[in-house]
Amino acid sequence: MPLKTKLTEALGIKYPVIQGGMHYVGYAEMAAAVSNAGGLGIITALTVAQPPKGKEALREEIQKCRKLTDKPFGVNITLLPVGVPPDYEGIIQVLVEEGIKVVETAGRNPEQVIKTLKSHGMFVIHKCVAVRHAQTAARMGADFISMDGFDCGGHPGEEDVGNWVLLAQAAQELKIPFVASGGAATGSQLAAALAMGAEGLNMGTRFMATVEAPIHQNIKEALVK
Repeated sequence: MPLKTKLTEALGIKYPVIQGGMHYVGYAEMAAAVSNAGGLGIITALTVAQPPKGKEALREEIQKCRKLTDKPFGVNITLLPVGVPPDYEGIIQVLVEEGIKVVETAGRNPEQVIKTLKSHGMFVIHKCVAVRHAQTAARMGADFISMDGFDCGGHPGEEDVGNWVLLAQAAQELKIPFVASGGAATGSQLAAALAMGAEGLNMGTRFMATVEAPIHQNIKEALVK
């Protein structure tokens, strides 16, 4: 049975579940499988847009995903503190040209990226580990927040606050909707997140234990055991 939340209504999906960006996991096959099942699949831009093809490899992956699903899917852009920064400008150019409607952002100060994405009418979900960061992202124009508790496998910050505390604070203080991210893999955990004020889940590790995840079988078996 479909679940109706602010997330499902905004994105036109059946279930309030996002497959978050995962380096070397978030390819077209994974994103399409999640979207076809009723969630929101995500292609990880930094995994795909690498030499020698760069941004054109991302374009190909987006086009491949469109051949695998006619449902909504998005792209993740993670802003990394690295010596040689990725081609963020080229990545965003491809998203615009390919008509991507949903982008998950994470990492360092996203202000310029969010403003650029919003200027092209994209729906932005920004990943935060603290409510104060989420409030800043909201002021920058983010549409939704992914609140990442310390239990999140891809935790992008230095705040050691688990979701039992973080989600309760977010529900009290945030003015825009949020999803819960970290330590969730079951229907009962989705129900708990909704009860705490979230509009859905952003899951990563759970999707690694799937046929579509391009990781070693031993890792998948370790996850489910």
